[in-house]
Amino acid sequence: MTNLLRARLRNQQLVKAELRDPAKIVAWLGAMQAQEYGSAKWAIALRTKGVDADAVERAFTDGTILRTHVLRPTWHFVTPADIRWMVALTAPRVNAACASYHRKLGLDAATFARSRKAIARALEGGTQLTRPELAAALQRSGIRGDGIQRAFLMMNAELERLICSGARRGNQITYALLDERGTRASDVEREEPLAELARRYFTSHGPATLRDYVWWSGLTVGDAKIGIEAAGKALVQEAIEGLTCWSAASSAGVPRVSRCAHLLPNYDEYLIAYKDRDPVIDRTNRRTSALSNPFTHHLVIDGRLAGTWRATTKAHAAAVDVATRRPLSRSEVPALAAAVERYGDFLRMPVIMRSTGAQ
Repeated sequence: MTNLLRARLRNQQLVKAELRDPAKIVAWLGAMQAQEYGSAKWAIALRTKGVDADAVERAFTDGTILRTHVLRPTWHFVTPADIRWMVALTAPRVNAACASYHRKLGLDAATFARSRKAIARALEGGTQLTRPELAAALQRSGIRGDGIQRAFLMMNAELERLICSGARRGNQITYALLDERGTRASDVEREEPLAELARRYFTSHGPATLRDYVWWSGLTVGDAKIGIEAAGKALVQEAIEGLTCWSAASSAGVPRVSRCAHLLPNYDEYLIAYKDRDPVIDRTNRRTSALSNPFTHHLVIDGRLAGTWRATTKAHAAAVDVATRRPLSRSEVPALAAAVERYGDFLRMPVIMRSTGAQ
């Protein structure tokens, strides 16, 4: 395992995790990509001690972690303390990325303003509604459209810091007014959130390059550089394995990490948070499609991509099918077994591993 991967595994809390609160790991990472809700819950549990699916669900229900569009045009988990400044910082770039879609769909500023007014009226008084229920409220206000148009109307309300996630109702996500879920805070000068976002990313995801950070944050290169400079002595630059990387100045030396395997969910921060994912792909067994399917769950051993996995869950038990990219060594087999057992702890049910054949 290279020093780069050892440091990333530690800083992402995938090894030697000490946190026991889902909200604290979300705050540590800054934001966690979460369009696949169940997968994102597992991503949180992987980085904590003794946290299972029910504990993450309780945190989401209680609002200690929230889900909204931020950074890039996709959902992320964030904390109530971070949601306002983080959305304010990144919303202009997300809106710019969506502008062509807005024009094609006939969504203009007046339509967005009318929809936000209707959404606010429907959610006032602590009401939490599903997307179909809010779609009905929009129709009653004379705002019609198909599912794609409604999706952009909801995203706009999130980016304007009007709404965020509410508690789930069954398997459906609800929306709530941000004023009733998020921490109230005054806007600050732009340099301060730029510095905080850079510090948060490189502390939890470093060592990483400027290019990685621009991809993850959605910021311009110029704003990313301003944030790194504004973070000052909190961040340090170093050359690692031919890459110019940034890390937290407070990071300890590269840890000793014993053989480890992780069943990473799709969109996991260990893979998705870096523009350059070559360090995790074994150059001797490269496949161009290895990370191209966003719906694939990835098996990572000692920080490197080693295969894929999928789970089948029934009422009282689950099965994990694993397809490895190469034969596993004698020491890797028990590491994989431990990863499967950890997934069973998350589900709170027995899990069997049905296949470990090479792809």
